[in-house]
Formats: sequence, C-alpha cells, structure tokens
Amino acid sequence: MKAAVLKAFGTPLVVETLPDPHPGAGEVVVDVVAAPLLSYASEVYSGARQYPLLLPLAVGTGAVGRVRAVGPDATRLAPGDWVFCDPTVRARDEEVAPDIMLQGLIAPSPGAQRLQAHFRHGAFAEQLLLPLENAVRLGPLAAADAGRWCALGAFLVPYGGLRAAGLRAGQTVLISGATGYFGSAGVAVALAMGAGCVVAPGRNEAVLADLTRRFGPRVVTVRLSGDEADDQQRMRQAAPRPIDIVLDILPPLPDAAPVRAAVLTVRPYGTVVLMGGQRGGLELNYAHLMRNCITVRGHYMYPREAPAQLVALIRAGLLSLDEWGVTSFPLHQANEAVAHATAAGGPFRHTVIQPRAASGE
Repeated sequence: MKAAVLKAFGTPLVVETLPDPHPGAGEVVVDVVAAPLLSYASEVYSGARQYPLLLPLAVGTGAVGRVRAVGPDATRLAPGDWVFCDPTVRARDEEVAPDIMLQGLIAPSPGAQRLQAHFRHGAFAEQLLLPLENAVRLGPLAAADAGRWCALGAFLVPYGGLRAAGLRAGQTVLISGATGYFGSAGVAVALAMGAGCVVAPGRNEAVLADLTRRFGPRVVTVRLSGDEADDQQRMRQAAPRPIDIVLDILPPLPDAAPVRAAVLTVRPYGTVVLMGGQRGGLELNYAHLMRNCITVRGHYMYPREAPAQLVALIRAGLLSLDEWGVTSFPLHQANEAVAHATAAGGPFRHTVIQPRAASGE
C-alpha cells in the first residue's frame, strides 16, 4: 500500500510503499477513503509540539473508509461496510485506567507506545489496521460524502467533555474557545444534546457572527476584550440564566488568564471540564471553589461508545454535516495538504487526504 510517512521530526512527509496490513483476531483493515488533517499537524510533524511518536510511521488521525477485511472473531462488521476509524486506541488489559494512544498522532506513555508498535501506522495510507471496536459503522453513504463525515473527529472531542460534565437538556453551557475548530464544533454538539443556551465567547467577530447565523437565538456570543475581570463579567452578564457547565477547549496560550476567566463564570454547584491545550499552571481560588461546591475535572478524549452515539445524533438530524466545507488532496500531495490545513483551518471546515486517489481507486 502507499502511505505518507514521517521519517523524522522536521522533515517532509514521504509517500512510499509499505506492506499491506492483515487483520488478526480483534482487528479490521479498512480501505481509507478520506482522512482529516488537524490544523496544527505541521507543529506535530516539525517536532514543535514534542508529541511522542515511534518514527518512522505513516501519520494521520482518524478516517472514513470501507472495510476490506476483518479478523476471525468479527460478528457484525463485513467487507464493504462504511466505517469511521476512531483514532483513540485503548489497551484492552486494563479497565480502570487503560493506556491510550491517538493513532498516527501521539503515544504519550510506554504502554501507549506498545500499542503504537502494533497498530503502527495512521490514516494517511491506502489501508489502515485498527481494533475491531474502533471501526464504527456509519450505514450507507456516498463516497463523495466521506470527507464531510470526517467531521466526526471534530465533534467527538467536545462531546466527550460535555458527557463528562453530565449535560442535561435545558442547561446553559459556556464553551471557552468557541471560535476555534473544536470549540465551534462543541457549540453544535451542545445544542444537539439539548442545551437550552450556549454562551460562545471569543475575539473573532466574524466567527461569532457566523455562530449566530448558523444556530440562532440559543447561542449567545460574547466579544472578549482581553481583560480578565472584564471578560468574566461580560460572559456572566450575557448568559440568560446561571451557567451550569463550562467546557474549556482553548488552544495553547501564553498564560492561563482566559481559561481562568471562563472557569470562574460557572454557578455554585456547577461543573467545569478542562480539555484544552494549556500547558502551564491554572491558579484558582480554593475558597471560591470549596464554598460554591464547584466541580473541576480534566478530561481526555471520549469513551468507547461516543462515536456510535454521535453517528446516531447525525442520522437523527440533530447534528448536521451539511455546512462543513471540505478541501481534498490526493495522497501524493500530502505535504501540500499539511500546508493548506495550517493556513485554512477554522470552524466548520477541514482539509482531508484521499489516499485511494493515489492509485486511481
């Protein structure tokens, strides 16, 4: 099979021929039709983000494709089925705290690197080997829509956080980072899950206006000033009711002030979920959290059943893929695709690689 391989950090991807994968027990091989690029992929491949990876390997995180072959213990999946390839691969020999890798992106622990040593390559390849449970059936779809279905990857991350917060119908949710790729997807997911109101703060006025256009009066946007105290007050005042849940999904920032401003808007007995890229400390007032019975929890990715639940929301018409913009590149233009994703990433649009186009299939 052809694949786009990262041989060393800071070098371009190289398209070369790798051995075709073959599924064993508990495994499946998928013909990749479309695989999305993260807007920060170039930072990973350059080494700037210092993500642990066993190089060389074919990169690429998540995909939509059709089952080529299944292992002998498969009971439902069959060749030809359309599936979403969930990149969150978990160890099967630990229930409470399994090692986790993101296939083709990061293997942050020794256990995760053992997973990567076996499920070696990511989705920028004509074929992808993954665990059976990571191939999520999509039902019938047109090949032309495969790129749009890659938006599942954007929806899944905030969905995991909102599930962890216990979001209930009618609640008010603040999405900190609402003008970004994952944050804007989180606005859509919160509404699909029944949020009565979503408070969407940000500095990009064009994106804030677009959120209002897309979702109407259930979304309340807030133009941030950059002053921590002022922004905290603006967000609280914009919410029509006390804020039940704060989901922080901001990218890496120079300091934690924007994160803290959002966190401290939550009501007494409310919940804060931290899923963003902040790498430094986050100073919070101990007495404020304690006296107001506020829950603050970190959360990484989403549970195993989340992709199938999101597929159900989409099929029910509660979560739409219709307005997602997709720019596609063939596999041999993988480096051009990385550059395009960096320059053109944003809310409700993404760049995908279509590996089968490299061989004319």
